[in-house]
Amino acid sequence: MSEYQTLSLSHDRGVCHVTISNPPVNVMTAELYQDLVAVTEALEMDDTIKVVVFQSADPDFFIAHFDVSLILTFPADGPAEKATKLSPFHEMCERVRTMPKATIVKMAGRAGGGGNEFAASCDMRFGVKGKTIINQMEVPLGILPGGSGTQRLPRLVGRGRAMEICLGGDDIDAQTCEAWGYLNRTFSSVEEMSDFVDALAARIASWPAEAIALCKASINNAELPIMEGLLEEAYLFQQTLRTEGAQTNMRRAMAAGLQTREGESRMGQLALEFPEPN
Repeated sequence: MSEYQTLSLSHDRGVCHVTISNPPVNVMTAELYQDLVAVTEALEMDDTIKVVVFQSADPDFFIAHFDVSLILTFPADGPAEKATKLSPFHEMCERVRTMPKATIVKMAGRAGGGGNEFAASCDMRFGVKGKTIINQMEVPLGILPGGSGTQRLPRLVGRGRAMEICLGGDDIDAQTCEAWGYLNRTFSSVEEMSDFVDALAARIASWPAEAIALCKASINNAELPIMEGLLEEAYLFQQTLRTEGAQTNMRRAMAAGLQTREGESRMGQLALEFPEPN
């Protein structure tokens, strides 16, 4: 992969950690935005990666928001025109939502505006009590969350809560984010959160890549009408059956004790015995 101005990457057995560093508060400047577009494009195509973890070098800010000084340069003359294709920002958010690998956010600090929209587009978010805060400040600025927020947030937290986040323009704390379903879990410290996410990422990365990709695609289909989603689920299930990883892991699972009383009683731990040892 290329060198990035605002990102550093580390790889370990199918997991890529992407660390954001754009002082002083990780505003999504042109440089950070371009780096995020480039890194998500590269990771989407990297068959060695099964899980992507986005985190920040700043414990107080994940991504503050999109650079307002850049927004002020956007064309505003003449009438607004409806686009016929997604903007590059929307494409980036859709990329982390749909790429055939798990995308996880360690949200130790604040995520606002476009930074929150990017985080909300990822598959999972984890936070820290007393530190994690989200904010959509666009309506107080006179605009609206135009980087997927008005579409993503209602799907995550429901219409009424999305209205409160977007129209209220206020800070939403970690406990509320967890109760609303925006955060998967919250933890008492950054270290506790990081340890949990790293273990989860490593666990997911031990499964067959095809199963991860097709299961994610099927879960995303839950936004389709139910009949269409069920048909897609059946089709994707049939695809997984035809992969080497599925055939190997199912046989290894049976040999490890699947469908025995002892094995079924410790399923979470037993699952770690399904993949081929590294």
